[in-house]
Amino acid sequence: MPSKTVTVGSAVGLHARPAAAIAAAAAEQSAPVTLSVEGGEPVDAGSALLIMTLGAGNGATVVVESEDEAAVAAIAALVEADLDAE
Repeated sequence: MPSKTVTVGSAVGLHARPAAAIAAAAAEQSAPVTLSVEGGEPVDAGSALLIMTLGAGNGATVVVESEDEAAVAAIAALVEADLDAE
């Protein structure tokens, strides 16, 4: 299954605003996408609440995984972006 390891780019990590943006984008993908941190269970990237349970702060390493390589690329790009920048 395609996966990509990325670093969280949002200054305060994957809290409510970035998690909501990622979840909305994941819900639009053609295949389910999961996110996980080292040693943790994968969570559904389509759920902002589950994304927040990862506890992934700025600079944390997150694995994005899906059967759809384009979905992996799209969600990985969001995880790496500073979604709090205005």
